[in-house]
Amino acid sequence: MTAAVEARGLGRRYGRRWALRDCDLDVPAGRVVGLVGPNGAGKSTLLNLASGMIEPSAGELRVLGGRPGQSRGQLAKIGFVAQDTPTYAGLSVADHLRLGARLNPGWDAELARARVERLGLDPDRRAGKLSGGQRAQLALTLGIAKRPELLLLDEPVAALDPLARREFLQSLLEDVAEQGLSVVLSSHLVSDVERTCDYLIVLVDSRVRAAGDVDDLLTGHARLTGPRRDPADLPPGQHVVSAAHGERQSTMIVRCDGPVLDPAWTVGDVSLEDVVLAYMSAPPDAAPRRPALEVRK
Repeated sequence: MTAAVEARGLGRRYGRRWALRDCDLDVPAGRVVGLVGPNGAGKSTLLNLASGMIEPSAGELRVLGGRPGQSRGQLAKIGFVAQDTPTYAGLSVADHLRLGARLNPGWDAELARARVERLGLDPDRRAGKLSGGQRAQLALTLGIAKRPELLLLDEPVAALDPLARREFLQSLLEDVAEQGLSVVLSSHLVSDVERTCDYLIVLVDSRVRAAGDVDDLLTGHARLTGPRRDPADLPPGQHVVSAAHGERQSTMIVRCDGPVLDPAWTVGDVSLEDVVLAYMSAPPDAAPRRPALEVRK
């Protein structure tokens, strides 16, 4: 697969504080990619760098084969909806569409109009009078109607109620199906990622702890429950991600290269949330610093 975003040793510093440091990352093109991790992992910084909103302090970053923000043409390839789904409170929905048309050379006015109509947004209503879900949909309309090749979404539904969140994600999937977009969706809600994304990247402390197709991650991990045992005693094909021990029993989330044959273990399936939480809580050496990603140039 080709890469939409490639980072090597990427870092961004604010004064003495590194918001992202020594990050190596490949985001596949043509996929809906979920980017998850704890607060402070560097997710928002990474997306701001990829959008060209800020410049790296260290390392290399290429987006769609070019340097973010290097030209108007490069900026036109990327749609970005920030965490606060920015809109202008004093401008109407129609004003936002006119502004989008002036700022984006590839603007698709018919797509924007049809999407606003489908969502039931009143063109004359000011953004400040819209609900949170409606403002998020307006911001997504602005991002999509510029006809980008890559759409970056930074926690776009974090402040929405469950119904508005579901409607937003459903409309996103419809737009992706129609336009064939590459999408990176940052979220701390694993259920939203599982519903929307087909590829997952777990970012912790600027490091990629796990990456791959969602289905492959689920089938490639298992929950082992059995007599208390030192994780170091497991065979080479079972890589312990996280472990919890009682007085007589151990429970481990493991990445498996093959079937678990030891009859002492009860083998159970894992959910995507199980996998994500295991990597988020794992010590730094529990996962490779750069998981294998097949990226063919």
